[in-house]
Amino acid sequence: MVNGSQTVCAPVTVARVSAPAAPVSRPAAFGRRRLGDRIGDALLHGITGLAAVTALVVVGLLVYELVEQAWPAIQEFGLGFITSRSWDPVKAEFGALDFIYGTAYTSFIAVLVAGPLALAVALFLTELAPPYVRGAIGALVELLAAIPSVVIGLWGIFVLGPFVQEHLGPFLERTLGFLPFFKGDPQLTGYLPGVIVLSIMILPITASVARELFLSVPRDLEEAAFALGATRWEMIRGVVLPHTRGGLVAAVVLGLGRAVGEAIAVTQVIGSTLGIHLSLFENGDTLAGRIAAQYQAAATGIHISALVYLALVLLVFSLVTNVAAQLIVRRFEFQRIGGD
Repeated sequence: MVNGSQTVCAPVTVARVSAPAAPVSRPAAFGRRRLGDRIGDALLHGITGLAAVTALVVVGLLVYELVEQAWPAIQEFGLGFITSRSWDPVKAEFGALDFIYGTAYTSFIAVLVAGPLALAVALFLTELAPPYVRGAIGALVELLAAIPSVVIGLWGIFVLGPFVQEHLGPFLERTLGFLPFFKGDPQLTGYLPGVIVLSIMILPITASVARELFLSVPRDLEEAAFALGATRWEMIRGVVLPHTRGGLVAAVVLGLGRAVGEAIAVTQVIGSTLGIHLSLFENGDTLAGRIAAQYQAAATGIHISALVYLALVLLVFSLVTNVAAQLIVRRFEFQRIGGD
């Protein structure tokens, strides 16, 4: 109000002016790909795809060649070859049952012996051993994998065999002789030396894989378990083992595959005779051992074909074992992420 007169002011509208957003410029490396990058992507896809296809082709050719070489024996003996116990090159009578039994028997017992031992070694190196001990023991365990199988076989002949016959075998017979696995007289060769040799050979593989699995467990989870008052054993049982059990199964099966395919070392200590026995003191033979022992000396075509038939059976045995292991691993992983 000025000098008695009232002045009405019109409302002032303030316009909000916003600056235009600056365009987000992509880096030159993403905006304009160089020709070399495009070629590199194409080469990456091509080379990796070719490698995968090559692996499938190699396996397919391997199966084809085995079937072709074993075809005379397949035609002659059929599936009865798997259930037959005869092996007489002079009479041209061949069967694989004794060797299938020897392979399965020695391999699975070796896994029962070496599997827990390998897991214990891996747990000790990752959770319990002082830092200055881990490197030395880990290197010694992994060194076992570098020893040639023929050297382990020779050690089995000259050292392990006499020890089993004179000390270990009599001790087991006295203390556990009521079990069918330890009946009879201990010998220089047999299932027991074969099992021990296989256990030594698969232990470093299983232990190395298990060690890497235990090291992959997040340290935060372990520290959280300790913070809640868990002891070290409770932390291992409740955190480490559940987190890695799928991989541990794969590690044990990897060792089983090593045991199934071993030939030279087992041939030197198992006795290379026919027979199906429960006693670990008896002699026997395996699929790989029979192939390694007789292929060079096979004189007839049907004998060679029968040996290749054994190789085909060994391949199927290994594939079935690995497929079963993959199913077990997937089941454990499904349970670990919350499935039933």
